[in-house]
Amino acid sequence: MSEFTHFNRQGEAIMVDVSAKAETAREAVAEGRISMNRECFEKVKEGEMGKGDVLGVARVAGIMGAKKTSELIPLCHLLNLTKVEISFSLEEETSSVRASCTVRTTGKTGVEMEALTGVQVALLTVYDMCKAVDKSMEMTDIHLCRKSGGKSGDFVRKAE
Repeated sequence: MSEFTHFNRQGEAIMVDVSAKAETAREAVAEGRISMNRECFEKVKEGEMGKGDVLGVARVAGIMGAKKTSELIPLCHLLNLTKVEISFSLEEETSSVRASCTVRTTGKTGVEMEALTGVQVALLTVYDMCKAVDKSMEMTDIHLCRKSGGKSGDFVRKAE
């Protein structure tokens, strides 16, 4: 089992020193889902939500969220991201919107937190723009799908 890296020998929180690590190409993909009632789903799908283009605004919010991860998560490093992409798929059978966030950089530490933050901020934005129609929306299944680069190598989440 791996050791926790964000604590010193005294058990105090620290930011990991990555200065000796080599820069490598890194990528992470995260996804999640927001489910809603049928009326809300149809309004999102047809672009008829009163506040405007829900998925367009959520896409920009997710990108911004990924870029601000180090300001939100105390021990995350500030990274020079080279790509952030948010995509959505509409899942008719469950009245859900699935969001995916892909983040890339070349650096000394990974972009998993940025991908997870980007997808969560995108979903929170969908909630914010749709809450007048459905306050019971639920965000679920937020997870890291895969990551590549760095000392720990590649990770691909096993299908459930």
